[in-house]
Amino acid sequence: MYLTRRKPALYLREDSRSGLFLGILPRKCSIFKLFLTCLLLGFLSMLWLQFSCTGDVKKHEERSPKQPCPPVPRTISEDPSWGPHRLALLIPFRERFEELLSFVPHMHQYLSEKKIRHHIFIINQVDHYRFNRASLINVGFLESGNETDYIAMHDVDLLPLNPELDYGFPEKGPFHVASPELHPLYHYKTYVGGILLLTKQHYELCNGMSNRFWGWGREDDEFYRRIKGAGLQLYRPSGITTGYQTFRHIHDPAWRKRDQKRIASQKQEQFKVDREGGLHSVQYRVESRSELTIGGAPCTVLNVLLDCDMSDTPWCVFN
Repeated sequence: MYLTRRKPALYLREDSRSGLFLGILPRKCSIFKLFLTCLLLGFLSMLWLQFSCTGDVKKHEERSPKQPCPPVPRTISEDPSWGPHRLALLIPFRERFEELLSFVPHMHQYLSEKKIRHHIFIINQVDHYRFNRASLINVGFLESGNETDYIAMHDVDLLPLNPELDYGFPEKGPFHVASPELHPLYHYKTYVGGILLLTKQHYELCNGMSNRFWGWGREDDEFYRRIKGAGLQLYRPSGITTGYQTFRHIHDPAWRKRDQKRIASQKQEQFKVDREGGLHSVQYRVESRSELTIGGAPCTVLNVLLDCDMSDTPWCVFN
């Protein structure tokens, strides 16, 4: 009886010891081996990194010349001695953050080196309607205040490279900086897009831009007719020898598709002159106004909600 009772107990103890041996000890050994393996791999990685930095990388640099990093823009404060006039750069904007990071520092340094007093306004459309470049420029004009006396209708993806370009006060009439013989994409004679300078008085005389152009394109062609209708003469650069290399166009059409759809009656309306609407008929609300610094360059961001009269321009939405 005694032996019969003891054998199961003895068997259980041996089984538990066997489980302890097969369960815990091998696990400890596995963790230890894993730890040693990690140390060894880390050591080998450091050796490889050191070898790459001192050997192969140098050989690669000898084969291909090193590309210089773009210079960091200098923060330059405007000086009243630069002149009595002050430029408002009006940038119609929506979801072009990468371009904005390049544009604001570049333009601030470019204009400061030319001693052009300026203020950069980013008019950011935050509503759910289609993009309306002309209306955003109208809003920027109205919100730019009295500290500026002339404007630049300026695309965010077009950077001037030639320091000889004139951004001065266009007293005689509208001055088209991105003229057809210099713009990298658009070369027809009546083109006035990209970069156009006007005094605020001349912009008022044109009644601003038409608010009927939702989507991409055509609004600047209609504005060309407004310039002529107001009896103003259009001026363009002269003596610029850099041709199509005068500007850097940073828009990537494969990455950012343009809204070029023409919906219903929009196809016919886009060629008409808007004789009634314009600067003072734009309907909008400024949701917020922020003073920012991008790469050391100051700018003002206006988050704008445009309004659309669906009975007048139903093509402001896709459906």
